[in-house]
Amino acid sequence: MLDRHEAMRYRVLTAEVAHETNTFSRIATDEQAFCDGFFFVGDDAIAARGDHNTELAGFLDIAKKYDWQLDHILSANAGPSGKVTTAAFDWLVDPIVAALEADRYDGILLGLHGAMVTDFCEDGEGELLQRLRAVLGTKIPIAITLDLHANVTGQMCDLANIIVSYKTYPHIDMRDCARQAGEILQRSLTGEISPRTIRVHRPMLEEVNGGRTDVGPMIERVEAAKAWELRPDAYAVSINAGFASADIAEVGPTVLVTAEGEMDAHRVFAENLADDIWKRRHQVLNHYLDVDSAAAIARHFNSAEGPLVIADYADNPGGGGYGDSTNLLRALLDAGVTDACFGPMVDGEAVEQLYQHEIGASVPVKLGGKTDSAFGGGPLDLTVELLSKNDGTYTGGGAMMGGLQRSFGPTVVARAGGIQILITTIAQQMLDLQQFKSFGIIPESKQTIALKSMQHFRADFEPIAGQVIVCDSGALCTPDYQKMRYRNVKRPIFPLDGEFEI
Repeated sequence: MLDRHEAMRYRVLTAEVAHETNTFSRIATDEQAFCDGFFFVGDDAIAARGDHNTELAGFLDIAKKYDWQLDHILSANAGPSGKVTTAAFDWLVDPIVAALEADRYDGILLGLHGAMVTDFCEDGEGELLQRLRAVLGTKIPIAITLDLHANVTGQMCDLANIIVSYKTYPHIDMRDCARQAGEILQRSLTGEISPRTIRVHRPMLEEVNGGRTDVGPMIERVEAAKAWELRPDAYAVSINAGFASADIAEVGPTVLVTAEGEMDAHRVFAENLADDIWKRRHQVLNHYLDVDSAAAIARHFNSAEGPLVIADYADNPGGGGYGDSTNLLRALLDAGVTDACFGPMVDGEAVEQLYQHEIGASVPVKLGGKTDSAFGGGPLDLTVELLSKNDGTYTGGGAMMGGLQRSFGPTVVARAGGIQILITTIAQQMLDLQQFKSFGIIPESKQTIALKSMQHFRADFEPIAGQVIVCDSGALCTPDYQKMRYRNVKRPIFPLDGEFEI
């Protein structure tokens, strides 16, 4: 028989299921895509992610603090890409539903992204929550964490009692965000509070700077959110920048308040923050260069204070870019840039070809541009020197990925002209120095570092940089949204429809 203390323990189910879906991508997201990202079940997930800067680690922190019986079902994340297939979605969600059907739980705590789109519905997280509610009913509290780039839907707010989004971009507060959600869930389990979440939205594809929190207006917005959370009846304020590469009806920036009590006051506060996002829609922080202008700067850059970092925002695999755009690499080679590194170039076909040769071999290769040459350029005909062959495994060392092991899949390093090129099989954005160093490329020693990433790279690369510039290679994540064929977003919407009154 359980003693009184044991009988009072709360039983909480946890899971991590995340995908940021670029609906313009022609690459469907299937089960293998999640295995290429990461997929762990139960104790294996805890072993891999339970002591790092992850949502799961934050969940475990709260479980230990309050002596929960925590059952972790799975942790899964696929790199941003096209719509999640029905088979993959069911493969991820069915084990969570089955666990709820088999046992009784007091609460649910999930690490989600908030921008998942499937091939059968626009709101993957809403569908997941709907399936859980079909088993749980309405009385069991559900808490979820979201990425700052979530496209938060009304359904998500209706079905989850507690929503807490990251407050940093680059994202470095995943564990803290999860702890906050867990603390609110604990108070809900004891009956101390009964929160719900309100949502305010503006007709924009995204916050104009993508929610960047290192500089610009998001700094003061986040401070206002934290100050509001000090109110006794306000538990979480989430400012979501949205994800513009999802062509869905409920795209764009939202402000959420998880609270109770004076809900009219909470809504006014959220409206004021949303109004500020709308009013500052023209205050763009980034100046996007074309690739030839970026290469010209690199050609004459003095790296005495550190290397020049060129970030190709448009071919960012972290936003669903294919990672095989060639326009920036072509410009650097044409400009005669030397003492440089470039990565990643995602081209499994080239990796397979180069793997057949000995280190030091000079090999003709068609590199990159094979997925869709209309976005970012076609293949480059190069003769490269093969420098190394690897299995692609690395362990992160920066603020975002420190201690987490990931893989690019089979990977080679090759030299073309004066540029070391990291050529990978699996698409991932560059956000950690170890993604170069693990393969023998030392970024700090270079004059120029060219990489494919949006904003996240700043966490680990900006401290070593003499200067950072950003460019638009014309690839799938181009910041020029007029080039994309939106069909499902509600119109009018900024910036597609110019100026209009709301």
